[in-house]
Amino acid sequence: MRRLLVSGVTAAAVLLAAGCSTRSDDDTGPARQASPTARERQAASADFGTLKDVCGPGEAGESSVRGVTDQKIQVGVMTDVGFTKKSEFVDAAKVFTSWCNDAGGINGREIEPVTRDTRLMDVRRRTLEACKEDFALVGGGAAMDSLGVKDRLKCLLPNFPAQSSQIGAIGSDLQAIASQPTAGYFQYTGFYSWLLKEKYPDSAREVGVIAADSPVTKVMTAQYEEAIAGLGGRISYTDLYPASGVADWTPYAQAIKKKGVKGLVFLGDFASLAKLEQALTGIDHVPDWIDANSNAYGPAFRQLAGTALAEQHNYAELFATAPLENAADHSATQQAVDLFKKYAPGQQVTYPALRALSAWLLFATAARDCATLTRACVHENALKNTEWTAGGLQAPFDLSSKEPTRCYTVVEATTEGWKPADFRPDQGAFRCDGPVHKYQGDYGEPATLASVGKSLSDLT
Repeated sequence: MRRLLVSGVTAAAVLLAAGCSTRSDDDTGPARQASPTARERQAASADFGTLKDVCGPGEAGESSVRGVTDQKIQVGVMTDVGFTKKSEFVDAAKVFTSWCNDAGGINGREIEPVTRDTRLMDVRRRTLEACKEDFALVGGGAAMDSLGVKDRLKCLLPNFPAQSSQIGAIGSDLQAIASQPTAGYFQYTGFYSWLLKEKYPDSAREVGVIAADSPVTKVMTAQYEEAIAGLGGRISYTDLYPASGVADWTPYAQAIKKKGVKGLVFLGDFASLAKLEQALTGIDHVPDWIDANSNAYGPAFRQLAGTALAEQHNYAELFATAPLENAADHSATQQAVDLFKKYAPGQQVTYPALRALSAWLLFATAARDCATLTRACVHENALKNTEWTAGGLQAPFDLSSKEPTRCYTVVEATTEGWKPADFRPDQGAFRCDGPVHKYQGDYGEPATLASVGKSLSDLT
């Protein structure tokens, strides 16, 4: 359970507790995205950032592998879009596959993405559908992904997620994630080391955590308390707010002020955080820093928080991904922005969308390098990457390692919008000297093939 997923796990819990329905009027089944016809296509470059010949023509030949023919590769895209109404994984799938197919596909095979909309709780059903039809899962994520992980392992379905949410899924077998989270480790030690030891050292012993009341965030709070103590800090205040929402945030703001909180970790939806910050500003309390988390990274938080951002100091870590605000300085990020303009005009490029593109690039290059396309080959090729950068979208990540990267990126919210913080990057947009914290507490383990009576030798 990681801060990136507050938009899924925590916000989902908030809405469920409020009694909101996860249903809408459209069909709950898979949605196939239309591929452009030959007449609609234009010549496309096969390169992405520093990655060369990601896609291209070839003679694929026949195949008996599920989800693969001599003309196409069908993959599933897990998403909670029917519940969250956030289409970023669907958009990223459309953008990448359109670009790749225009360049010739993967060795001549077109990629056909199929949206597997869980509507939050239908994870098992969508996973079982994917087991019957898809070659792999690519570029998606589900807030409740642990609900389907054992089914995925039973049917030997590889997963290249944009994000992974719950402990049972994070680091599970047959998962090749292009960046963090990493099972068993706190993911933000670099960020918090900078906050507590460099930027605001006086705040280290006066850190508060406020979270939506759900089992998910209670585990997260325990993880933060352990990790911050490991960095020499101390959690001096914790509180829960009703997952159904808060009408008046003033009592919470007053409690934070009374406790003298100098650094605030917020584990909840950014709309609630914006209201809390307005209440804090109204009673003249300004913590040294607020960890708004990457869920708040985007224009909506600035609009909701309004003038409170002139007083409050909000930061977020982006898992060592180059900030969108500096796209002009990073060719791969700019290329992502340009591809969205071409293939998904009007759709916003978001941080999760960038992570999804990294997952798609990882899958495509791993599949490209298979003489015979099999799940075993694609999975094995992906895990050989020891310095994966997605062509420059992110800092190098070692997929063969069980440890998290030491690199991180920090952004700051202002009244003008988000911008890179002054966190002293030492490798381009990234800083790569973060310490490592392995959890000492027992927070659960990721699912394994052995737990469902399978092994890697069963993968073909």
